[in-house]
Amino acid sequence: MLSAMQVDPSSGLLLDAAQVPSPNHDARPAGVDADLIVVHGISMPPGEFGGPWIDRLFTNSLPLDAHPYFAEVGSRRVSSHLMIRRDGAVTQYVRFGDRAWHAGVSSYEGREACNDFSIGIELEGTDTLAYADAQYQALAVTVAALCAAYPCLSPDRLVGHSDIAPTRKTDPGPAFDWRHVRRLIAAACKGPCRT
Repeated sequence: MLSAMQVDPSSGLLLDAAQVPSPNHDARPAGVDADLIVVHGISMPPGEFGGPWIDRLFTNSLPLDAHPYFAEVGSRRVSSHLMIRRDGAVTQYVRFGDRAWHAGVSSYEGREACNDFSIGIELEGTDTLAYADAQYQALAVTVAALCAAYPCLSPDRLVGHSDIAPTRKTDPGPAFDWRHVRRLIAAACKGPCRT
């Protein structure tokens, strides 16, 4: 298991993450706190890992001529709070108190617009290729840190993008091992984390 991570609730930063600020965020609605964590899968270009392309997508600096796929997605203004690479390295793009633009048209338990009340975590991967154990480890300690810092969050409120936008999205996909990550989160949450 990776060592514990820590969130600074006053700044909304994951202290152990690399910081690559995205302009693609805004304020949550007044009085709304995050009470849902949404897991996504992403690869840029599709099926390829590594490189600067996810950072470039989330900072509106993707070179549209570098790959045909980039011309399709480069004009989108999207972001996520965090991204976990294949080696478990974590990058933060948006402070947790702000609304990242990761969910799109979505709903959960009858509430529309999940960006308003969720934290988005991207995992570098695809629906059909197994995620790396380092990613599961990093996700578990990150979820534990978020739940310790923010009373509205709980490991029980961890869902996939496909759960909140089932007609549009399939990620993190069938290759994502929910049972494994939930066991890791339970181990990481011993103590300060509520379940």
